[in-house]
Amino acid sequence: MAEKSLASKKPAVPLDPVFITEMDRYLFGEGRNYKCYQKMGAHKAKLNGVSGMHFAVWAPHAKAVSIVCDRNEWQPGRNYMMPLETSGIFEGFMPDMDFGELYKYAIETQSGDTIFKADPYAFSAELRPGTASRTADIDSFIWHDEAWMKDRASRDTYREPLAIYECHLGSWKKEVTPDNPDGFINYRKLAKELVEYVKWMGYTHVELMGIAEHPFDGSWGYQVSGYYAPTSRHGSPQDFQWMVDYLHENGIGVILDWVPAHFPKDAFALADFDGQPLYEYPDPRMGEHPDWGTKIFNYGKNEVKNFLIGNALYWYDMYHIDGLRVDAVASMLYLDYGRKDGEWIPNKYGGNGNLDAIEFFKHLNSVIRGRHDGSIIIAEESTAWPKITAAPEDGGLGFTYKWNMGWMHDFLDYMKLDPLFRKNAHNKMTFGMSYATSEKFILVLSHDEVVHLKCSMIEKMPGLGHDKFANLKAGYLFMFGHAGKKLLFMGQDFGQYHEWDEKVQLNWELCDQPYNRELMLFVRDLLAMYTEYPAMYTLDDSWDGFEWINADDADRSIFSFVRKDGTGKHDLLFVINFTPVERADYMVGVPCPGRYTLILNENGAVKDAQVKKLYTAHKGECDGRPYHVNYPLPGYGCAVFRFNEAKPAAKKSGTARRKTKAKTKTK
Repeated sequence: MAEKSLASKKPAVPLDPVFITEMDRYLFGEGRNYKCYQKMGAHKAKLNGVSGMHFAVWAPHAKAVSIVCDRNEWQPGRNYMMPLETSGIFEGFMPDMDFGELYKYAIETQSGDTIFKADPYAFSAELRPGTASRTADIDSFIWHDEAWMKDRASRDTYREPLAIYECHLGSWKKEVTPDNPDGFINYRKLAKELVEYVKWMGYTHVELMGIAEHPFDGSWGYQVSGYYAPTSRHGSPQDFQWMVDYLHENGIGVILDWVPAHFPKDAFALADFDGQPLYEYPDPRMGEHPDWGTKIFNYGKNEVKNFLIGNALYWYDMYHIDGLRVDAVASMLYLDYGRKDGEWIPNKYGGNGNLDAIEFFKHLNSVIRGRHDGSIIIAEESTAWPKITAAPEDGGLGFTYKWNMGWMHDFLDYMKLDPLFRKNAHNKMTFGMSYATSEKFILVLSHDEVVHLKCSMIEKMPGLGHDKFANLKAGYLFMFGHAGKKLLFMGQDFGQYHEWDEKVQLNWELCDQPYNRELMLFVRDLLAMYTEYPAMYTLDDSWDGFEWINADDADRSIFSFVRKDGTGKHDLLFVINFTPVERADYMVGVPCPGRYTLILNENGAVKDAQVKKLYTAHKGECDGRPYHVNYPLPGYGCAVFRFNEAKPAAKKSGTARRKTKAKTKTK
C-alpha cells in the first residue's frame, strides 16, 4: 500500500531514559548484536512514569517513520518515530498501549510516498489474510524443562540416537468447524496429541515445518513474512512456548525449519522495506530468485546478518528449540543457483560462490557452536559443497549435520524399480557408504519427495498390495541400518496413499487397515531397535561403525552388512532381500563364531517364543569370511541378528591353573 503522506512532519521527541543505547547501535551496525530482538520491535516500557509500548525499526532510507494502529486510527504522522543518529534505526513510544494490539509502520519514502509495513521484529502477527503485526508478551512464560535443557547440554549429539519425525502441523490433523473452516488446531492441543503419537512410535525429535509467520498456506511456511513470530494459525507465542515445553517434558526434542535463503515480495513485508532494497541485494541478478519469485537476503550487509543471526538465536533462547534445519542452503552458497549464463554476477575471484553467504554461515555457526548447550543446526544442502559440517576454523561452514540428499535420490531411484531390474542399479544402494564419513549426515525421506506428482512413499513402490508394503519395509530397514541419523515425514510410517496436501489432514483411518497397521508397527519396531542398540548410531561418522559383508550380490539383490558400537558387544548383522524370490538355502558370511540371535525380521521384532531365534555360526568360508550362518531368506526378507564379536578371555592351561593355586596356598 502506498499513498502520499497525510500529515506534515512533526518533530519526534527523544526517549528518556534511553532504550536503545549507543552500544546497541554500534553492535547492530557491526552485525554482532546477538540479542537485537530485545530492543528492536515492540516492547513494554515506561516513559516518564507512563506505561506503554516502545517501538524500534531499521529503515535507513526513510524520510520519516510513524506508528499506526487502532489508537491513532491508522493515520500516518500522528505518532512519529525518532531517528537515532546515523544508525538507520527509528524509535517511538505509544502510551497506554498493551499486549495483543495490532500495529504497522508508516514509512515515508525518498519519493514522498507512504508505505505501510509489518514489523520485521514483531513477536506475533495477525492471522492471514490480515497483515498487521501484533504486540505480544514472550518473556513471562514459566518453563518446566530445566532437566531437559541441562541434560541436552551434557550430551554428545553425534553419539546419541537422532530419529526425527518431520511434521506440518496444519495438515497433520485438522478440526474443521463453521468457526474454523481451515481446521487449524491450537498449539497446546496439538502438543498433547503429537506427543502421544511420537512417544508411542519411538521418535526422538520432531521437526516442525512452517512455524515462522507466512502469508500463503501453499508455501508451507518457506516464504516467511514474520521471522520472529510463530504463526498465529495455531495460537499465540505463549501457546507455542507451551508446546515446546510439553514436548521437552516428555523427552522429545524440537527442531524448526528456518528460511534465511529468501523472502516473498508481498508489499507489507520485507521487500523494498523503506522504499528501496534494504534486506535484499539491490541488483536483481543477486537479489531475486528467478525460479521462486522471491527476494534474496543481502548477506554482505551487517544489519541484515544481524537480523538473521539474532533470529536464529531468538528461537533457541526464547522458545528453547533444540535445533534449526536451514532450508535451501545450496541456493545461498551458489551465485548461479537457478540462473543461466549471463544472469548472475561472479564473485571477486571470478567464481560462483557467494562469499557473503559463506561468511554468514561461518559467523552464525561459530556462535551456535560457542554456546556449548547442545544446540544443533542442520543444512539442507543438495550439492557436493565440501566441509558443510567441518568447523569454521578448519575451513568448514560449521553445521552440526547435513541432509544426505544424494543418498535419498539414489535410494528412491532404486526402490522405484521393478525387482527384476534392481540388479542393474545395485550400486545406487552401496554408493552412499563410499562418502558416509565425509560429513555428519542425516538420512532423509522428507516432504519434498511426496508432493508435486512424485507419489507417496507407498505408491512409489512397485507391485500391488502386499508387495508394495514388503518393498517399503525392506527399504526402511536398509535406511535404518545405513550410517547416518534418520528422518521420516509424517504419514510415511503408516503408508499414506495420497501425496501430501497441506490443505487436508493425514488419512489416520488407514492405521486400522491390516497392511498399513503392519507397516506402522514395523517402523515402530525399527525405531525401538534403533534407540536400544548403540551400534545403530554411536559410530555413524566413522568407518569403525559399519562393515559390508557382501555389497556385491547384485544378481540376487541382497545386501548384508554389520553395524558396530566399538565395543564388540551387541553388534548387529543385517540381511535384506530386495526381490520376491525366496532363498531357502541362503548363507551369510559372519566375522566370528558363536550364536547369532534374530531380533527382527520382515514381520517386525522377533518376540514369539515359538520362533527359532538362535542361529549358530558354522566354520566354512562364505562372503570372504571364515564362518557363516544358514538362514532361509524369504522373498523381501529382512533379518537383523545380534551377536558378540568381543573375544572371550583365553582359558588358562592346566599347568597355569596349578601354579595359580600354589601361589594362593603360599600366601
